[in-house]
Amino acid sequence: MTDQQQTTSPIPAQPAPPAPGPWADYLAAAQRLDAVRRAASAASAEHQAAVSAARQELSSVRARIAAQEARLTHELGVPVPEVRPGPADLEVAARAAGSGLASALGALQQARRAADAGDAILAEAAPARRWRPWARNLLVYGPFAAVVLIVQIALYLVASPGSVPTYALLCGLTMPLLAFGLGWVTIGFVYGGEPGGVDRTPIIGAVACLVPVLLTCMGVGLASFFN
Repeated sequence: MTDQQQTTSPIPAQPAPPAPGPWADYLAAAQRLDAVRRAASAASAEHQAAVSAARQELSSVRARIAAQEARLTHELGVPVPEVRPGPADLEVAARAAGSGLASALGALQQARRAADAGDAILAEAAPARRWRPWARNLLVYGPFAAVVLIVQIALYLVASPGSVPTYALLCGLTMPLLAFGLGWVTIGFVYGGEPGGVDRTPIIGAVACLVPVLLTCMGVGLASFFN
């Protein structure tokens, strides 16, 4: 045996293809079935992923629509919009769903982008801050009530001692009513353009306009007590 024969490694023999026959047909059929199984598994996984993505998009779109409806009704005072799909919308949705899951997912993604655009529009249209009706009206009734208190104190200081009960009776009956009426008219003039009518909160206004009378009576009573 020469050195060349010792250094050369033997080449392993390759398995020969099966001879034509039932066994070869069985192997070919098994390979085809395995390829079909792999393709079906890949298609099923892709379908499940598309279904999961579509469900997430649908939940996101529904939540965005509900949030936008709440902002429209509570922040901007817009009547509750009708969001039920019409016949044309149902036809478009059925056509999109019938053309495949990918088309339905694309339609949901487009709806989400439309919801994003709606949020941007609402952010631009929303007011910086909305006052509650009672707080807003209190800013109107309050100054008139303060004027009533100032006038009553001035009359008490300049009136003679014998005429204090008369002034107190006249001011206690007329001035709070006048302040309430002026506040009522002012609120209607300033905020009368709101949709659904303006809330004048008459109870808050009446209490605010009667507070000066109570303060004046307490002051007169304490002054009489100490004198």
